[in-house]
Amino acid sequence: MSQVVVAVVVVAVAVVVGLVLRGRRQVAVPTQPAAVVPMQLDRADFPQAVAPWVVVVFSSSTCHSCADVVRKAQVLASKEVGVVDIEFSANAALHRKYDIQAVPIVAIADRDGVVRRGFAGPVTATDLWAAVADAREPGSSPEPELGHQGD
Repeated sequence: MSQVVVAVVVVAVAVVVGLVLRGRRQVAVPTQPAAVVPMQLDRADFPQAVAPWVVVVFSSSTCHSCADVVRKAQVLASKEVGVVDIEFSANAALHRKYDIQAVPIVAIADRDGVVRRGFAGPVTATDLWAAVADAREPGSSPEPELGHQGD
């Protein structure tokens, strides 16, 4: 009987030691791309956007959701809003300049290049259009927080 008690105690101690050691082990998290919307754009980088407001979509031809976001943004093009698609393979230098590490990224900037709203990742047409409207005319959207990146 005493041998069984000793065996149970040894197993219990081994289990506790194993759990403590397992809890101390740190698992390395895989590197994740940063999906960050730039805070400022140099409007000279987008000479085709002569309108007071510009919607810049950083995209990639291999990204299916990017094509959808570009289509949604293009509907916004007008004399007041320019829309520019900065596709990675055609404009890698701009992706590097603005440290774009994931796509799609949408930046909505004023005439000075200050990004007033932005989205990292897919966005609905309603949210994109409302964010542009509210950036241009604050208070015009029932959800003025759309596209805010912590400003």
